[in-house]
Amino acid sequence: MADKVKVTLVKSTIGAIPKHRATVAALGLRKLNHSVELPNNAATQGMVKQVQHLVKVEEI
Repeated sequence: MADKVKVTLVKSTIGAIPKHRATVAALGLRKLNHSVELPNNAATQGMVKQVQHLVKVEEI
């Protein structure tokens, strides 16, 4: 299991429900194709699972 994960926003949040928009913002993602490195813990995994249809995840 990797220590960090790279999360990239690959789909727009324009049609997403407000809860998913807030989750994407909380992950630190702002624009399409913007990537952030986050720790691989339970909180991050839960947030990513909620918006898995909008993001791409890679282990680092």
